[in-house]
Amino acid sequence: MSSSNQHQFRYTQTPSKVLHFRNLPWECSDEELADLCSPFGKIVNTKCNVGANRNQAFVEFVDLNQAISMVSYYAASSEPAQVRGKTVYIQYSNRHEIVNSKGPGDVPGNVLLVTFEGVEAGEVSIDVIHLVFSAFGFVHKIATFEKTAGFQALIQFTDAETASSARNALDGRSIPRYLLPENVGSCNLRISYSAHRDLNIKFQSNRSRDYTNPMLPVNQTAIDSTLQSAIGPDGKRKEPESNVLLATIENMQYAVTVEVLNTVFSALGTVQKIAIFEKNGQTQALIQYPDVTIAAGAKEALEGHNIYDGGYCKLHLTYSRHTDLNVKAFSDKSRDYTVLNPSLHATQAPAWQHTQAAPMYPGLQGQMPSWDQNQQDVTQSYLSAPGTFPSGQAVPPIPGYSPSAVPSSGASPHSNMPPESFADASPPGIQPYYG
Repeated sequence: MSSSNQHQFRYTQTPSKVLHFRNLPWECSDEELADLCSPFGKIVNTKCNVGANRNQAFVEFVDLNQAISMVSYYAASSEPAQVRGKTVYIQYSNRHEIVNSKGPGDVPGNVLLVTFEGVEAGEVSIDVIHLVFSAFGFVHKIATFEKTAGFQALIQFTDAETASSARNALDGRSIPRYLLPENVGSCNLRISYSAHRDLNIKFQSNRSRDYTNPMLPVNQTAIDSTLQSAIGPDGKRKEPESNVLLATIENMQYAVTVEVLNTVFSALGTVQKIAIFEKNGQTQALIQYPDVTIAAGAKEALEGHNIYDGGYCKLHLTYSRHTDLNVKAFSDKSRDYTVLNPSLHATQAPAWQHTQAAPMYPGLQGQMPSWDQNQQDVTQSYLSAPGTFPSGQAVPPIPGYSPSAVPSSGASPHSNMPPESFADASPPGIQPYYG
């Protein structure tokens, strides 16, 4: 046996009817593996394009002796195993059978899920994405978003065949350098199939496009945000503005409900929708305003402020990439104030429509949103915010709300409210502290 072939094999491994192939040509096919292995026995299963570089594979023979025969042949041969002129390294696998358990991302469909590696959201424009993928067929719709996996996009083709053609050609490849901004070195594509079949695009923007519906309304707010300079005057990257704020809440000493957030944020303008969720062990919320101007004012005024006295429930605000939240009208974690609560009388309007429910004022310290007693029956469905306790003061729990919990005239409205009464028992008119 030639010394050049010794590194192809590992003799210490236990023989298996499954062989592991390395250094294969990129995206080696099942047929190519069959041509290499079939002289030694019958193949029952293969698993190709394994590994980060998609240049490995597994082949399972019917019989253990067939696998041993192939390994022994190439171990003693002066000619190495080759595919497309590349030397292939063969060894026994640690597995004894191949299980092809296809996940949702492996089932062909007409919509692709694309992850853009090495870039941040916004560094690859939707026009570049369309240019790259439309080379394989008509692109119906594109929707971009940001998840824990990074910047991603859903791309809808006419059929699964066209989508498969694009995936086979582009998965693992890079977007041409000249299509990327100067500050981006490279952008690699990781592509799988999506379970979606027809994307729901509500408007044309820098984040979503429907190329089948030219009459779809344009979200100018979303498009204008990308036209702003990406670099601020201080040389740092400028955050694209949005009409939706992402609030991260620190030091959660007290529960923060939808009603509490509405009380806080409606002080700066009309709040349309709120959604609360948990992410990475932190409580976060999305707050939607009618436009970017109001959201920008609220962000500037409320950033770093505490909902409750003593540094509790501190707000950190950034702009969200959302522009229109899809929330349930009335639930524990979300609220759509543009939809009338069905439990209210048909003649009553939600609190956000009343001008006094959302006054505008520059400062928050020591000021509270106005309260109209005549609107009590309406707004009580929305406003139910806890009081505040001085730091270190112990307050015994009081089960539920009772009239005795209402502070007397002249007393601090926050001095006698227990945390237990926050969620559903606070008397109308008691507001969170703006610190």
